[in-house]
Amino acid sequence: MRKYSLILLFSFLMSGYANAQREKVNYDKSKIPVYKLPDVLTRFNGRKVKSEKVWLKKQRPDILKQFTDEVYGKIPGVMGISEVKVWESSDEALNGLAHRKQISLFFTKDDRHLEVNVLMYLPKKSAKVSVFVGYNFTGNHTVINDPAIRLTESWVNDNPSIGIINNQVTEQSRASDEDSWPVEEIIKAGYGLVTIYYGDFDPDKNDFSDGIHPFFYQENQANPRYNEWGSVAAWAWGLSKAMDYLEQDPMVDSKKVAVLGHSRLGKAALWAGATDPRFAMVISNESGCGGAALSRRKIGETVHMINTSFPHWFCDNFLKYNDNENLLPVDQHMLLALIAPRPLYVASAEGDKWADPRGEFLSAKYASAVYELLGKEGLPAKEMPEVNQPVMGNIGYHIRTGKHDLTLYDWQQYIQFADKHFGGK
Repeated sequence: MRKYSLILLFSFLMSGYANAQREKVNYDKSKIPVYKLPDVLTRFNGRKVKSEKVWLKKQRPDILKQFTDEVYGKIPGVMGISEVKVWESSDEALNGLAHRKQISLFFTKDDRHLEVNVLMYLPKKSAKVSVFVGYNFTGNHTVINDPAIRLTESWVNDNPSIGIINNQVTEQSRASDEDSWPVEEIIKAGYGLVTIYYGDFDPDKNDFSDGIHPFFYQENQANPRYNEWGSVAAWAWGLSKAMDYLEQDPMVDSKKVAVLGHSRLGKAALWAGATDPRFAMVISNESGCGGAALSRRKIGETVHMINTSFPHWFCDNFLKYNDNENLLPVDQHMLLALIAPRPLYVASAEGDKWADPRGEFLSAKYASAVYELLGKEGLPAKEMPEVNQPVMGNIGYHIRTGKHDLTLYDWQQYIQFADKHFGGK
């Protein structure tokens, strides 16, 4: 009981500190510190990258290693899916418009077992379909009003307003996030949707005793080591495990899978896209600090703030850069560059200053140099576009009206972007 009380006290104090940090956050452009970004086409030894070969064989691996060692953390082992179980399959979803499938991916090691539930909606057509794959925040049952969807049994952050109490969901939470997931519009556009509750892989709390992390612990280990994965890398790993399954699904075109994420899950989608080239497209929706936004700008959420509020998201090495961003060997434009030459979309919201929309745009702009080196068009905009005026090359970007959210407008742009690069219906 005493330990539990201390955890509650610590959580309360951290919450108070995080709120205090938000109150003094900088949104004044004139207070952005002087900074110099690392050049994505200059190697760490100072030599210039002038060819595709040098990028692929030297610079890209070096940048990937820096992000792994200093930001997201390495995965300390290899594990595959132990078993796949199909719980339910129906051709009558959405009033006969779609095929619905619910499966579980099981992971087993020694006496540990983990079940991850996957929800799929696919258009009914004879050919294999392109799909969007992305995590949801509160359970598969929240993305659409469909009583056939299984309720998650995993730990979920409390939200009594939608019936999530004592970290467990109830029937009240069904369809509570359906505005973020226009399933019918996605299906009518000819795409499938694959979604997973992110907490199935790793509950979003500063506790590494559950989820996937303990499967990789050595004897007497209770937490990841200083250079080992935090939650963002664990969620990215989970997306790659979902991809392992999608490669085997006879209804899915695994060569046309777009990985998508919003906010913290946008960070996970970017890292999944950087580490797993099987994702043919990567979409970041308002991923902010540790995602698409440049760290060195220190406007909106900063490295110090994110490490304080969410100490479990990144590896412990990232703590070295609290209020010390200029010492980072990399910045987030280099993360985006790791996705080249695959299509990449970065999106911001005008009312989401916390995520630094301009910093997200600049990341996409500076990543363009690598796309151009590889013979692709990068971001076709030298200046930040006007609100609700998307630009789409091999890198796409928009800033829309509104707040921090995943909206129908965002999805409409992503579908258009997928049409451009996947060939539409």
